Amino acid sequence: MEFEVATAEPAAQEIPLGGSPYPPIADYGFLSDCEVCALVALSGNIEWMCLPRMDGPSVFASILDRHAGRFRVGPRDEVVPADRRYLPGTMILETTWGTPTGWLVVRDLLVIGPWHHGDERSRRYARSPRDHEAAHVLLRTMRCLNGFVDVELDCEPAFDYGRTRGTWDYAGDGYGDGICSVEGSDLQLRLRTDMRLGFEGPRARAETRMRAGDTLFCALGWSSHLPPETFEQAHEQLGYTGNFWHEWISRGRFPDHPWRVYLQRSALTLKGLTYAPTGAMMAAATTSLPETPGGERNWDYRYTWLRDSTFMLWGLSTLGFDREASDFLYFITDRLEAGGRLGIMYGIDGRERLEEQILDHLSGYEGAKPVRIGNGAWDQRQHDVWGVLLDSLRLHIRSGDRLDDRLWPLVVRQVDTAVAEWREPDRGIWEVRGEPKHFTSSKIFCWVAADRGARLARLRGDRESAKRWRAAADEMHAEICEQGVDERGVFVQHYDTDALDASLLLIPMLGFLPASDPRVRNTVLAIADELTVNDMVLRYKVEETDDGLVGEEGTFAICSFWLVSALVEIGEVQRARDLCDKLLSYASPLALYAEEIDPHSGRHLGNFPQAFTHLALINAVMHIIRADEALVEDIR
Repeated sequence: MEFEVATAEPAAQEIPLGGSPYPPIADYGFLSDCEVCALVALSGNIEWMCLPRMDGPSVFASILDRHAGRFRVGPRDEVVPADRRYLPGTMILETTWGTPTGWLVVRDLLVIGPWHHGDERSRRYARSPRDHEAAHVLLRTMRCLNGFVDVELDCEPAFDYGRTRGTWDYAGDGYGDGICSVEGSDLQLRLRTDMRLGFEGPRARAETRMRAGDTLFCALGWSSHLPPETFEQAHEQLGYTGNFWHEWISRGRFPDHPWRVYLQRSALTLKGLTYAPTGAMMAAATTSLPETPGGERNWDYRYTWLRDSTFMLWGLSTLGFDREASDFLYFITDRLEAGGRLGIMYGIDGRERLEEQILDHLSGYEGAKPVRIGNGAWDQRQHDVWGVLLDSLRLHIRSGDRLDDRLWPLVVRQVDTAVAEWREPDRGIWEVRGEPKHFTSSKIFCWVAADRGARLARLRGDRESAKRWRAAADEMHAEICEQGVDERGVFVQHYDTDALDASLLLIPMLGFLPASDPRVRNTVLAIADELTVNDMVLRYKVEETDDGLVGEEGTFAICSFWLVSALVEIGEVQRARDLCDKLLSYASPLALYAEEIDPHSGRHLGNFPQAFTHLALINAVMHIIRADEALVEDIR
């Protein structure tokens, strides 16, 4: 892979290292090897990375506290690069620096290599292994393009969310190999470089002057697979990783359209958020990035939500990535076979209990506390789980797989549970921490469970179950249309309110009513006109919803993309296109999205990057593209 200068307008001003406030969330780059992920600030600082897997304790967490671990590589006296981009079609981040004395290119990646388990099975893998796997190495390469540049390496891990500092020692006789260990932990970091390392307490540092044509590397490893020893080895691993991502993205089906780049980056991001050994997809790479600046709406999203399965199948199957979509469904199937009640969320290793803890020693992003690990919503009752599961199975069957004897008893149990419990209140799709309500969207997802169950039963030839579940679906449908609609003919958040809720934008996509039904049109337009700020959609109005929290929140990016899809469904294609164009303009410089967007400033809020947002983006953009294609066909 050749090094070239990337040309672009100068980057926005970066926050000085160690300063306050923190770098904007949208300025972070995202790296992944499908087992570990990292966030790279504009300055070249690794500010978030958890080991030994993406939901583990952090070793770099300066995104949550400026003293909780960092790893910077770049020009010694510069923190604002000239440009930053991903190498097209990859997860390799390239940063170009222009200094008063010369130009420098830095490339950052989490290395992916060939499958290296020969005769011994990997204990981590529940899914069928492919030809590649994570090499457990963070690699950073540098090349001076012209002139000269003084560069630095500054690596200061802070283990266990910043609670413990490590001790560095040299490995071997030279200066280019160091080991960082911490008492009481099996995790050990190995740092290799062709710079001369020095150790200052918990920090490993190096400085040197690079001249035109010079190359350097540093590589941080955390397993028995050692990092590269030379730049040549490092460059070979960079090339292998780039080839992996190119081969993967080439499997997709992307329309020849100006918005194609957003689809490709979203697909790559979703792949990066997927934990390859089990097929589970994390909701986001981070914890506790605030939904409200300085507020308390700070959650740990490094887990997999069951509801993501339907949207993942919608999104990735549309783009041709059926394998990843199926792996996620098989992960969910494993949880069903384990017995017990179906949870709303799981650890990426399949664990059920995700007890929430508060890390008081961390100051939080821009002082937003508390910082949480774990998620207290894990044992909530949310009735949408049965519907999203059954809709996922329907999509899975439609994609060509079959509903085998292993799966059918699990389907029966979930549909019967939905039919038995749909009349009970729950905490809804937004996991409110107030009192349970009869949320309309939850009832609709119970209808989805019964409706899809009846369809699958017909495919199985189980007429008795099909008849019983169809009758239950019809009963649910009638009640929802009677109690979940206000005097205007608009679907409402729950049975005891006239408040709106963005989750009701899913009604036409779920097939609850046809898009031509006046109630669907009324609901979509009411949300577009009344539940938006500067055209961006709120989940709900916090003053009208008992969510157990205080403070405001930004507009939810996923809801805004849902509105795009819903507007297309009801025939408002131009309005949908205008909104989609606006939403895409809010993407980060690297085409990534957080959970929320401030509708006034465009600032990204919440955890980052957010899988749900990118899944909804794919669905919305494909809605627009298909509507445009249909228009062209009509003209012809």
